[in-house]
Amino acid sequence: MLYFYPKDNTPGCTRQACAFAGLYGEFKKKNVEVIGISKDSVASHQKFAEKHGLNFVLLSDPELTAIKAYGVWQEKKLYGKIGLGVVRTTFIIDENGIIEKVMPKVKPDTNAAEILAELNA
Repeated sequence: MLYFYPKDNTPGCTRQACAFAGLYGEFKKKNVEVIGISKDSVASHQKFAEKHGLNFVLLSDPELTAIKAYGVWQEKKLYGKIGLGVVRTTFIIDENGIIEKVMPKVKPDTNAAEILAELNA
């Protein structure tokens, strides 16, 4: 399971990451690895993970290689301004690397539980 998020230590991204951390044991029971990706630096990810007790992998993509390859670098509107940024998106990927489901514009508070529900279906 791969999820893309905009920025470490922002309110929504923190809630989303903490929800995944809280349910990480349930994901592991299903042999599902949780991987979060943003354009933040490795150092930023380390501080973010330590501060919030994140127990899963965070990958740094400052060159936007994976972010653009997965199509999550898109036009966004924030406070009335339009710019490019990471659109919060989750991908369920099988053990062979095949994308089984794409969940665009997910809500940070419910994303982890929705993924578990999808895996249990």
